[in-house]
Amino acid sequence: MIKKDYKDLNKHEKNQRLIEIAKVFFKLGVMAFGGPAAHIAMMEDEIIEKRKWISREKFMDLIGTTNLIPGPNSTEMAILIGIERAGILGLVLAGISFILPSMAITLVFAFIYVKYGSIPEVHNILNGIKPVIIAMILHALYRLSKSTIKSKAQIILAIFIGVIYLFGIGEISLLFIAGFIFTIFSNKDKISNKLRAIEPISLSLLFLTFFKIGAVLYGSGYVLLAFLETEFIEKLHILTMPQLIDAVAIGEFTPGPIFTTSTFIGYILNGLSGGLIATIGVFLPSFIVVLLIKPILPKLRSSPWASGMLDGINVGSLVLMTAVTIKLGISSLTNWMTITIFIASFYIQSKFKTNSALLVLGGLIGWFVGIYI
Repeated sequence: MIKKDYKDLNKHEKNQRLIEIAKVFFKLGVMAFGGPAAHIAMMEDEIIEKRKWISREKFMDLIGTTNLIPGPNSTEMAILIGIERAGILGLVLAGISFILPSMAITLVFAFIYVKYGSIPEVHNILNGIKPVIIAMILHALYRLSKSTIKSKAQIILAIFIGVIYLFGIGEISLLFIAGFIFTIFSNKDKISNKLRAIEPISLSLLFLTFFKIGAVLYGSGYVLLAFLETEFIEKLHILTMPQLIDAVAIGEFTPGPIFTTSTFIGYILNGLSGGLIATIGVFLPSFIVVLLIKPILPKLRSSPWASGMLDGINVGSLVLMTAVTIKLGISSLTNWMTITIFIASFYIQSKFKTNSALLVLGGLIGWFVGIYI
């Protein structure tokens, strides 16, 4: 755990902490395949298991917070951890370090796409990575559940949220339902007492459009697809649906936050400057929101009402991540090879403190050996 606040460190210690933040989140940005649940699982392993920067309880509170505010959840987790660890400089470094690898890789794919009109075949790579990612998420969920679900009431709440999730209720609604139910339960005593030719879009319009998306978007990459369709196909008429689907596919394939889909779209609309401006626009609201809400986070736990809400949301978040992982498993573990990679990865992750990058690399090697040997 953090022994001293960042402001109490000397200059050398502050620099060391900032360097460590940059290294950790750059590494996560390079290796974080599989979407927000996978990213959070990798953060849990790096931040709690290996470095013990914050407690599991605090980690779950941060997850609950990211689910209540718009923007990319895993990026917001990175910048929340960064500000916890090293103040505003930590916020900036963690966010940029996590986003940068994905943005750079996406720009390369965007260049190839614009130059050759197609995307390289990536299915084999994804097939090798997904079983490892599922194993890592499940292992992280198990560890997080031990600090999140600590009473019979929370077990019942988790089961209830899992059941109503099957009826197709949206993620945000589920989180608020979970938070509302548990804050009422926690305070029951108090209650009883009382392809078209693309014309370059201006950089300012590109920035404002992506800033608006980043400021209001809740949910997964599929929700992002709907926002992008509305803005760039229906309103501005400067993208086609095939191009948009290609952009989201690249966002899914590359490591790091799927919001770097904006990098791809920005590039094909206005070159390198468009890619950079679009990336800044879509991620900037998350930095601003986290900076604004950080001062009130410690006060939430001191309020019995807010604390109950947060406990319920944490349970709901855990259930939602589990449901997403199950869906990913059903679609990804489809043959003996993927199942074998999943079982081996889960066993290694449970038995040994294995580096996430080595697990992903091992999964890829196992997949290609199974195909070509």
